Amino acid sequence: MANFAKSQVPQFSVEVYQNEYLPEGGREVNAIVTVTSTGGGTSGGAPLRAGTAEPVDRAGAVPGAAVVLMVDCSGSMDYPPAKMRNAREATAAAIDTLRDGVEFAVVAGTHRAVEVYPGGGRLATADAAHRAQAKEALRSLTASGGTAIGTWLSLTDTLLTTARSPIRHGILLTDGRNEHESPADLRATLDRLAGRFTCDARGVGTDWEVKEVTGIASALLGTADIVADPAQLAADFTGMMEKAMGKGVADVALRLWTPVGVEIQFVKQVAPTVEDLTARRTDAAPRIGDYPTGSWGDESRDYHLCVRVPEAGIGREMLAARASLIIPDAMGAGAPEVLSQGLIRAVWTDDLAATTGINPQVAHYTGQAELAQAIQLGLDARKLGDFDGATARLGRAVQLAAASGNEDTAKLLSKVVDVVDAATGTVRLKAKVAEADEMTLETRSTKTVRVKR
Repeated sequence: MANFAKSQVPQFSVEVYQNEYLPEGGREVNAIVTVTSTGGGTSGGAPLRAGTAEPVDRAGAVPGAAVVLMVDCSGSMDYPPAKMRNAREATAAAIDTLRDGVEFAVVAGTHRAVEVYPGGGRLATADAAHRAQAKEALRSLTASGGTAIGTWLSLTDTLLTTARSPIRHGILLTDGRNEHESPADLRATLDRLAGRFTCDARGVGTDWEVKEVTGIASALLGTADIVADPAQLAADFTGMMEKAMGKGVADVALRLWTPVGVEIQFVKQVAPTVEDLTARRTDAAPRIGDYPTGSWGDESRDYHLCVRVPEAGIGREMLAARASLIIPDAMGAGAPEVLSQGLIRAVWTDDLAATTGINPQVAHYTGQAELAQAIQLGLDARKLGDFDGATARLGRAVQLAAASGNEDTAKLLSKVVDVVDAATGTVRLKAKVAEADEMTLETRSTKTVRVKR
């Protein structure tokens, strides 16, 4: 690493939790990999240059982050009229949160995307004068036209390509469905932009499509949530911007090396949310694959890895996989920087007690992933009028939430079903459910609770 003060560089650690013991003939190895980053972001860390482990000097010309705010200005934002006003106020509050030196822009989104500030296909550098100018420019935001979110994201990408910072972030607000663009076109845009910047997406009110908003956030490694009351937008936008300002290192990948004969079954982020990364693998070399994790600040995330190993006899052991956190070499000048790594093992034994024990972390997150799936399938069944199927799925979700101590999800479930017995998952569907409550449960279904160590 470059010779910088240690406090400037985010420090990564990797811990592996697994039951490495397999019975004779056993082939499936599960592990939870906990990755923790400390000392970065606003707590004292400096961002790293793209493709290197070299921190950017805060006193130099390169800023710590670049952010584009995308504000829905389609005609539906005028119903009620206070919604557009709330959006302007929320965007102003987010601009006030920008640290000096951060690059930023504001985009108005309808059936096309328009630069609101600073214009000219560029980003502004935050200081008192530019923040004031940006907030003044928000006065021009009015509601009219349709919705084509792919155009907003494409313009955001164009603007962020001019950024000097390696940490590139988008914040997107919408209140309606993406009706002026086909799902295939939006999907193609997301596929093209994956890995180029991170995007947090918010749906305001109840007239937007949950799967559209969560799909955007998932593809661009951001967060998704509902802001049912437009009056709460300012607080939500401020919180999102503060988190974006807290990122200290960009473009981190989870790299998996496996020996000959080992097959990767899946790679999932399981905390703070469930996100399947399996299909996002990029091959770096034979038996080496990289899975994107986006930008990091002071935070910790958990990943569930499952690999299939060759059969081996009692007493044999092997390294089933090596998990590393890396910053890929974007410039092609050398090997990637390894931030930290952990080992996943397989040991074959005839000790019944050893082979039948399930690691608590693996068991917990297996349940959290099932919980998210049960909620989504239950709500889909309810929308289709399959009330028996919905009751069964949502009952199972209640049971899993109670068993894992996921109190936030349990509260959201209680607004959709009447809980008769949480322990057995006995529930009754509520006859009337507020649309905001159902959408909140669906949007937040993938949020997990950390396992108690």
